[in-house]
Amino acid sequence: MSVLTKKDILQRISRDELSFYPSLDEFQIQTHSVDLRLGFDFMIPKSWEMTEKGRTVLNIDYLSGVDRQHFETMTLEVGQHFELLPREFVVVNTLEKISLPADLMGILYPRSSVNRRGLSVDLSGIVDAGYKGNLIIPIRNNTPSQVIRIYPGERFCQLVFHQLNNYVKPHKSRFAENGSRVGIFREKSQQETKLIREGKVKELKRRFKINLS
Repeated sequence: MSVLTKKDILQRISRDELSFYPSLDEFQIQTHSVDLRLGFDFMIPKSWEMTEKGRTVLNIDYLSGVDRQHFETMTLEVGQHFELLPREFVVVNTLEKISLPADLMGILYPRSSVNRRGLSVDLSGIVDAGYKGNLIIPIRNNTPSQVIRIYPGERFCQLVFHQLNNYVKPHKSRFAENGSRVGIFREKSQQETKLIREGKVKELKRRFKINLS
């Protein structure tokens, strides 16, 4: 795999092979990456809910998934900011919707200026070839006592593009099709989930061994 330079990125955009909406500005194009801007949607995890039994703590079960009602969602208006409390964790979206061709993958990295403010941008890492939509990114205030103010529109992460040796079949992402306000999805395979719940990891490995032929 090779990394795209600024010239490569601009050529791809000009040929409509790589697209961003809203379109990029001159501040976002770097030597071999693109800076992405913070969007207006924020998801704040809830710690409890009211049920018929009373106030009940919300437990995250990865295998069962987490519904959207387990998050408080908000969309800021133009000119508003978001203050992140010490040790607080939220999920945000990128301002830009991206569209990758079948021969490009992306890798997300935090900007060093964001890290120096005490923010941890816990990126998901790989953006699959053929992906279309906003990127969903968890961030955390790592400071013990400082409130960190963040603004929609600020550059807060960067995307590096890698040319693949072979084309891959684009797939429809569960995140892209659900927009920016998502929780934690269930795994696609119920068989996989059932075996994991039962602790049968060796059986899972045996039954679903990769066919290399």
